[in-house]
Amino acid sequence: MDGGGNYNPRTVDEVFKDFKGRRAGLIKALTTDVAEFYQKCDPEKENLCLYGFPNEQWEVNFPAEEVPPELPEPALGINFARDGMQEKDWLSLVAVHSDAWLLSVSFYFGARFGFDKSDRKWLFNMINDLPTIFEVVNGIAKNNQKVKSTVSNNSSTKSKSNSKRQAPPREEDDLDDDDDDEDDDDEHGETLCGICGENYASNEFWICCDICETWFHGKCVRITPAKAANIKHYKCPSCSHKKPRP
Repeated sequence: MDGGGNYNPRTVDEVFKDFKGRRAGLIKALTTDVAEFYQKCDPEKENLCLYGFPNEQWEVNFPAEEVPPELPEPALGINFARDGMQEKDWLSLVAVHSDAWLLSVSFYFGARFGFDKSDRKWLFNMINDLPTIFEVVNGIAKNNQKVKSTVSNNSSTKSKSNSKRQAPPREEDDLDDDDDDEDDDDEHGETLCGICGENYASNEFWICCDICETWFHGKCVRITPAKAANIKHYKCPSCSHKKPRP
């Protein structure tokens, strides 16, 4: 586990980068790697915690031995409730506690390095612009995005072939299309990745789930353009792990 001694983001941008890295790792544990995460949370073991790291990795481990710890600790004993709840409810509970932990870590750094009122507000606003882990895990971020989408954006999404796309190419030689390109960027900018919650950016490969119609960065779901070319019907990690209703 990474303590506060060797890694100390000191500026608002550095703390936000730390937040996004840890957040991405936690989302990966609760979505893409959910089967592995479920197995690691053995109720027969002692108190376990879910940690997210700045390098976008995650780990299920025992809490820090030192008291007080160098960083705020995640919720203890997430493994004990695993078999006593519906899987979806349990993942939601872990997601809520993970959201709270991320905020506590970020504002711990802010307090430690003397962020003033404006810095704290700036940091919170950047954090608040991203969907919470709870919203991502439960599909609320996806539903909110659908509400915000315009009719033109919906029709554009439907027209993308094979539910897979790369960034729309720009015509470098045609200067008259600049306005159209700006409109296109604005349109795609409303699309959020179902894993990391980040906006669409130009020249990125994205793929759409044929079940829930959510868009994902290829890198977030470990799908390359070459792999996508051989997939007839793509099913995202969340839909892949949903158990069929009896």
